[in-house]
Amino acid sequence: MRYFGALVLFSLWFVVSAVAPSSAQDLAKIEPMSISTETASTLFTAEIADTPDLRARGLMFRHVLPEDRAMLFDFGEPKPAAMWMKNTYISLDMLFVREDGSIAAIAEKTEPLSLQTISVQEPVRGVVELAAGTVEKLGIQRGDQVVHRIFATPEP
Repeated sequence: MRYFGALVLFSLWFVVSAVAPSSAQDLAKIEPMSISTETASTLFTAEIADTPDLRARGLMFRHVLPEDRAMLFDFGEPKPAAMWMKNTYISLDMLFVREDGSIAAIAEKTEPLSLQTISVQEPVRGVVELAAGTVEKLGIQRGDQVVHRIFATPEP
């Protein structure tokens, strides 16, 4: 019986360690971020995907993204960006954001589980993923501003 109990504990440890992040660096940071439109500014709680592993995983395997949450992919420097919906079960709105925080392009209501790339050739510093319908609900448009520490604040 002891052998069986030890085997069960080992098996459980193996499964948990296989799916758990391998280090503290694999855990996304949670930070405030806002989006300013012509009429309002809306605050979000953003998970920051700033490592290759976090950017590769993104919002995969999630079934819900609350309306006040977001994921911010930080590329570290401006570059053309391509995203996809592989293993992503929820539809998303994507904002492609320039280094100054202005929105360069928007992809609305993306198709869950699609392998089709969603891309921009203009260099962007990051991509913000929001629950599908958020762009329409808040009236977010190209040129609106994402405010977060990774983006340079424009001069008034």
